[in-house]
Amino acid sequence: MAGKEKKGVNEYGDGFSWIRGPMLGKGAFGRVYLATLKNRISKYSCLPPVMAVKSAEVSVSSTLQKEMEIMRNLNMCPYVINCFGEETTMGENGVMTYNLLLEYGSGGTLADRIKKSGLPELEVRAHTRSILRGLNHVHGIGYVHCDLKPHNILLVPNSGRGGKTEFRAKIGDFGLAKRVKQSRKRKLEEPYWRGTHMYLSPEAVIDSVQEAPSDVWAVGCIVLEMLTGKPAWDGEKAGDILAKIGAANELPKIPNDISKEARDFLKRCFVRKSMYRFTCEMLLNHPFVEGKVKESDPYPGLMTADPVVSCLLWIVPLYPTIHLLYLSGFLGGNRWSLGGLLWDLAFEGGFVAFLGVLR
Repeated sequence: MAGKEKKGVNEYGDGFSWIRGPMLGKGAFGRVYLATLKNRISKYSCLPPVMAVKSAEVSVSSTLQKEMEIMRNLNMCPYVINCFGEETTMGENGVMTYNLLLEYGSGGTLADRIKKSGLPELEVRAHTRSILRGLNHVHGIGYVHCDLKPHNILLVPNSGRGGKTEFRAKIGDFGLAKRVKQSRKRKLEEPYWRGTHMYLSPEAVIDSVQEAPSDVWAVGCIVLEMLTGKPAWDGEKAGDILAKIGAANELPKIPNDISKEARDFLKRCFVRKSMYRFTCEMLLNHPFVEGKVKESDPYPGLMTADPVVSCLLWIVPLYPTIHLLYLSGFLGGNRWSLGGLLWDLAFEGGFVAFLGVLR
């Protein structure tokens, strides 16, 4: 599994404060190892006791260094795998190695969790919410992931209710990520798409364009795979899949045995024209992610956890009735007194705020 790495030889070496353990995986741009701190009880270490270390020889580490730059800009988003820094090590055979120190997903990847049976819809909703929050942050600071797939979504322990350990989905592996809206010259230099064919959007296959909507298409593929246990284009060869996505104008098949909310969510992701595809922010307000809206909610289109806004949603619409009662003297007020003027200002300001919320 370790390729040319000889048994008993630490090819990439240990860090200043950590020891390299077994290899967790191997990709096109490096290998990932489990690492533990040499002194776990140190009060002065800014590193966690257990990490994932992504390594490559310095001479071929440009992609890892670029990934480090991107992850530094992500500013420790709770829905993206954290990067604790970088370090250069020397292996026992003299190999100089560049290392990324990353958060360890002890729950494995989302691909491991899915396997072939799929997941309960309640769990799918939770993971989808986390993925969208992370991706919305990535897009917000000006990046496109370009390689979203279950293998690049890691499950990290998160303290749940009653001390129960739950796992949160976090986005990882930014080796193929890029800045949004690159210049035309840059696009011409890169005539081919990045990422895995199974999760490519129509615009990526046809025009080699990968922007934020392309990641949203990939989210749809991931959600469909979580629900069914099978990839969106199951049992197809790479060439056939690319032909269906591109020339054949086909869409992934959405099963009928899933909830109405799930079907509608997938339809919003699988829109061939990228300009009409929902954004992450829009999808975060979708009933599939937020849950069913209570029928008693007078404003089902407005989903908010802000207590001030919630208060405005209930009180401000009553403004005309209360104001008429006040002017008629029913509430014992005088409009032209100081109290009356303050009353008017308060409610008129609240009414303006309410209109702003509706927007």
